[in-house]
Amino acid sequence: QVQLVESGGGLVQAGGSLRLSCAASGRTFSSYAMGWFRQAPGKQRESVAIIFSSGSTTYTTSVKGRFTISRDNAKNSVYLQMNSLKPEDTAVYYCNMPFGNYWGQGTQVTVSS
Repeated sequence: QVQLVESGGGLVQAGGSLRLSCAASGRTFSSYAMGWFRQAPGKQRESVAIIFSSGSTTYTTSVKGRFTISRDNAKNSVYLQMNSLKPEDTAVYYCNMPFGNYWGQGTQVTVSS
Protein backbone atom coordinates (compact mmCIF):
# COMPACT_ATOMS: atom_id res chain seq x y z
CA GLN A 1 0.00 0.00 0.00
CA VAL A 2 1.35 3.38 -1.04
CA GLN A 3 0.87 6.42 1.16
CA LEU A 4 1.42 9.98 -0.05
CA VAL A 5 1.49 12.86 2.41
CA GLU A 6 1.59 16.46 1.18
CA SER A 7 2.71 19.50 3.10
CA GLY A 8 3.64 23.11 2.45
CA GLY A 9 0.38 24.74 1.41
CA GLY A 10 -0.84 28.00 2.82
CA LEU A 11 -1.90 31.58 2.15
CA VAL A 12 0.38 33.81 0.10
CA GLN A 13 0.04 37.12 -1.70
CA ALA A 14 0.12 37.30 -5.47
CA GLY A 15 3.69 37.25 -6.69
CA GLY A 16 4.84 35.17 -3.75
CA SER A 17 6.22 31.65 -3.56
CA LEU A 18 5.41 28.36 -1.90
CA ARG A 19 7.08 24.96 -1.92
CA LEU A 20 4.95 21.86 -1.69
CA SER A 21 6.37 18.54 -0.53
CA CYS A 22 5.06 15.01 -0.92
CA ALA A 23 6.50 12.12 1.06
CA ALA A 24 5.86 8.64 -0.31
CA SER A 25 6.01 5.30 1.42
CA GLY A 26 5.19 1.72 0.57
CA ARG A 27 6.80 1.35 -2.84
CA THR A 28 10.18 1.70 -4.50
CA PHE A 29 9.80 5.38 -5.22
CA SER A 30 12.54 5.91 -7.75
CA SER A 31 11.00 3.60 -10.35
CA TYR A 32 7.80 5.59 -10.82
CA ALA A 33 6.59 8.82 -12.29
CA MET A 34 5.07 11.27 -9.82
CA GLY A 35 2.73 14.16 -10.41
CA TRP A 36 1.07 17.19 -8.89
CA PHE A 37 -2.58 17.93 -9.63
CA ARG A 38 -4.85 20.70 -8.45
CA GLN A 39 -8.55 21.29 -8.11
CA ALA A 40 -10.09 24.72 -7.76
CA PRO A 41 -13.65 25.21 -6.44
CA GLY A 42 -16.19 24.30 -9.09
CA LYS A 43 -13.54 23.03 -11.49
CA GLN A 44 -12.21 19.65 -12.53
CA ARG A 45 -8.97 18.34 -11.16
CA GLU A 46 -6.13 19.12 -13.56
CA SER A 47 -2.57 17.97 -13.99
CA VAL A 48 -0.02 20.62 -13.03
CA ALA A 49 3.32 18.86 -13.44
CA ILE A 50 4.76 15.37 -13.83
CA ILE A 51 8.27 14.09 -13.23
CA PHE A 52 9.28 10.74 -14.67
CA SER A 53 11.71 8.24 -13.20
CA SER A 54 14.30 9.55 -15.68
CA GLY A 55 13.95 13.03 -14.23
CA SER A 56 12.26 14.50 -17.29
CA THR A 57 9.34 16.79 -16.60
CA THR A 58 6.17 18.14 -18.16
CA TYR A 59 4.02 21.10 -17.12
CA THR A 60 0.61 22.43 -17.92
CA THR A 61 0.90 25.57 -20.00
CA SER A 62 -0.39 27.96 -17.34
CA VAL A 63 2.46 27.19 -14.92
CA LYS A 64 5.40 26.87 -17.30
CA GLY A 65 8.24 29.12 -16.24
CA ARG A 66 6.75 29.63 -12.76
CA PHE A 67 6.54 26.15 -11.23
CA THR A 68 9.27 23.54 -10.94
CA ILE A 69 8.74 19.89 -10.05
CA SER A 70 11.63 17.93 -8.61
CA ARG A 71 12.27 14.70 -6.76
CA ASP A 72 14.68 13.33 -4.19
CA ASN A 73 14.69 9.56 -4.51
CA ALA A 74 16.83 9.15 -1.40
CA LYS A 75 14.06 10.82 0.60
CA ASN A 76 11.17 9.27 -1.34
CA SER A 77 9.89 12.77 -1.91
CA VAL A 78 8.65 14.97 -4.72
CA TYR A 79 8.42 18.75 -4.58
CA LEU A 80 6.64 21.56 -6.36
CA GLN A 81 8.32 24.95 -6.18
CA MET A 82 5.75 27.58 -7.07
CA ASN A 83 6.94 31.12 -7.87
CA SER A 84 5.14 34.21 -9.14
CA LEU A 85 1.90 32.85 -7.79
CA LYS A 86 -1.37 34.21 -9.13
CA PRO A 87 -4.89 34.21 -7.64
CA GLU A 88 -5.89 31.69 -10.29
CA ASP A 89 -3.40 29.22 -8.79
CA THR A 90 -5.69 28.96 -5.75
CA ALA A 91 -6.69 25.30 -5.39
CA VAL A 92 -6.22 22.15 -3.41
CA TYR A 93 -3.00 20.55 -4.63
CA TYR A 94 -2.67 16.77 -4.70
CA CYS A 95 0.33 14.53 -5.03
CA ASN A 96 -0.20 11.55 -7.33
CA MET A 97 1.55 8.32 -8.24
CA PRO A 98 -0.01 7.39 -11.59
CA PHE A 99 1.03 3.73 -11.40
CA GLY A 100 -1.67 2.35 -9.14
CA ASN A 101 -3.47 5.70 -9.05
CA TYR A 102 -2.45 6.70 -5.55
CA TRP A 103 -3.35 10.13 -4.18
CA GLY A 104 -2.42 12.22 -1.19
CA GLN A 105 -4.98 13.98 0.98
CA GLY A 106 -4.34 17.37 -0.62
CA THR A 107 -2.99 20.66 0.65
CA GLN A 108 -4.72 24.03 0.24
CA VAL A 109 -2.95 26.82 -1.62
CA THR A 110 -4.62 30.22 -1.49
CA VAL A 111 -3.21 33.20 -3.38
CA SER A 112 -4.64 36.58 -2.47
CA SER A 113 -4.68 39.51 -4.89
